[in-house]
Amino acid sequence: MSHDNKKSILIVDDERSNISTLRAILGPEYTIYASKDGHDALETAHEFLPDVILLDIIMPNMDGFEVITELKKSLKTHDIPVIFITGLTSIEDEEKGLSLGAADYIHKPFHASIVKIRVKNQMDIIERYKIEKDLNVVLKLQAELVAAKELAEHNGKMAEHASRVKSEFLARMSHEMRTPMNAIMGMLQVIKMRGAPDNIKQYVDKLDVSSAHLLTIIDDLLDISGMLYGSFKLQEDVFDFNALISDIADNAKRNAQEKQQVFITDINPSIPSALIGDEKNLRRVLFNILINAVKFTPEHGEIDLNVCILDDTADTITIEIDVKDNGMGMSSEQQEMLFELFEQVDGSNTRKFSGIGIGLPLSRSIARMMGGDITVKSDIGDGAKFTLTCVFKKVKL
Repeated sequence: MSHDNKKSILIVDDERSNISTLRAILGPEYTIYASKDGHDALETAHEFLPDVILLDIIMPNMDGFEVITELKKSLKTHDIPVIFITGLTSIEDEEKGLSLGAADYIHKPFHASIVKIRVKNQMDIIERYKIEKDLNVVLKLQAELVAAKELAEHNGKMAEHASRVKSEFLARMSHEMRTPMNAIMGMLQVIKMRGAPDNIKQYVDKLDVSSAHLLTIIDDLLDISGMLYGSFKLQEDVFDFNALISDIADNAKRNAQEKQQVFITDINPSIPSALIGDEKNLRRVLFNILINAVKFTPEHGEIDLNVCILDDTADTITIEIDVKDNGMGMSSEQQEMLFELFEQVDGSNTRKFSGIGIGLPLSRSIARMMGGDITVKSDIGDGAKFTLTCVFKKVKL
């Protein structure tokens, strides 16, 4: 890797003009290494371990297909993404490159915007894999600490149960983190095969959605860890409560419309607009509750959002937010599991709805830090009603 903060790229091409063009496009943002033949490229790759390699296919003595074959044989260079740069246009050549482990193609003549986007896509994937790797280490250490505590405090039956829960959690974790990553890589494959500039935006939008989902999971995990170790704190400030509710309701309504659900709101107009509290985490809790309501309510179902004042004093106001749906409902046993960390009502691999079992436990912890709580009332076949209460400080006029 390069020794400064820049990511590094190795450009391999027997034509000096191509190297100069790519250096001009990428040099301002990345550290550039260059080789004009395959043998030198292999030596440079092993010495500097660049983050990405741009590799020409047609070269004398040792072509790009031979170079990538050697790169993938070496443990040091096996995981470095290789983007072929080529004037070839046949599908067979692209298929051969992809089968040998190429991550992408850049076609000649070079278009600066396309070159930058395709290189950045590979750099982004590298960063997300690093995050996932670091998280796996944290999760492994945390699982070991939890296991040690449980073995010391509980009998064999409880330890067996805890082991099952952790196993299901780690399996769900792997699935939930890899699903959006697979979507990112899948869209990249579409971009590679089609490559039309007019199509790039819609694919990048889909990549953004998957990335946001992955980062939400990562944020939840980090905050759960912070709560376990006492480092998680609320950040209180003045915010517009009515604007927050309106924004959250509009977003939930759009999600409900995709399933042809009816979304009804009833908001007490006497609630002060300006309140003091943690806007970011209140938004997060409401999002978790509403997204679950949409998820577990069937098509053409109904979701009701009601916001009212539970208590009003000179300095504080207690808000009650009810979210009621007419979905499948839950048994009393299932309701008890809802707020248990790493638990799911359905933890099997064949479950219909995805999730890793941290959204509601995290939301309840945040609600209690806000001086309130989250409760649920439900019966099988009769939907569910989630009630969130929070205490906010009033803005002094």
